[in-house]
Amino acid sequence: MRQIILDTETTGIDPRDGHRLIEIGAVEMINRRLTGNRYHQYINPEREIEAGAVSVHGITNERVAEEPRFAEIADAFWAFIKGAELVIHNAPFDVGFIDHEFGMLNARRGEPRLGPVAEHCRILDTLALARNKHPGQRNSLDALCKRYEIDNGHRVLHGALLDAEILADVYLAMTGGQTLLSLDPSATSQARDGEPQGLAIRRLSLSPGQLRVVLPDEAELTAHRAKLARIRDAAGECRWDAHPDLPSGEGAF
Repeated sequence: MRQIILDTETTGIDPRDGHRLIEIGAVEMINRRLTGNRYHQYINPEREIEAGAVSVHGITNERVAEEPRFAEIADAFWAFIKGAELVIHNAPFDVGFIDHEFGMLNARRGEPRLGPVAEHCRILDTLALARNKHPGQRNSLDALCKRYEIDNGHRVLHGALLDAEILADVYLAMTGGQTLLSLDPSATSQARDGEPQGLAIRRLSLSPGQLRVVLPDEAELTAHRAKLARIRDAAGECRWDAHPDLPSGEGAF
């Protein structure tokens, strides 16, 4: 499955009040693995950015004055997202702005028409997903980072690409539970929200020595030992210590 984890920044809250996109950031994930392929673009919104919005994302009118207008980047952006599942935190906000931009562009130029997003992409709203998993709790991106122990200390202001990268980590953490193993390579378990919840087992024919074993480096071992120490401090014991085949403190990766 090809997924695009996406975020935007805007001049204000509501496109119906004339507000526009000023930044799009997106990262590509295929079969739950980040590919390194990304889309990032600042946009000249052709209007003033509200002071309240600047205080959130730090993007000023001067910063985007020389950037391309949406009409100049629309086709490349559409080619990047079309047909993918879009993973967005508070998706109605971002999709509303994107569809508004496409609508204005279509009205000016006609064909080829772009959008609406929901007619060409699946949309997964991680805010709705988080509210379902953690009812009654705070489910902002910052709150989810804290809950899933994801480092977002470098996030001082909102930024579309940075937030998309953080959201990718949050999404994987929220949906990482495996509920079914199947010996049928074509089988996957589907949860009620349509998300794959199982992994199929595919048998490989390997000769001795073909399977590569990647051992942790010293930095990874140090981080692992520190994690085990935190478990001991919190729980009074660590189950890895009782494993007969593992030296105390080493555990397994």
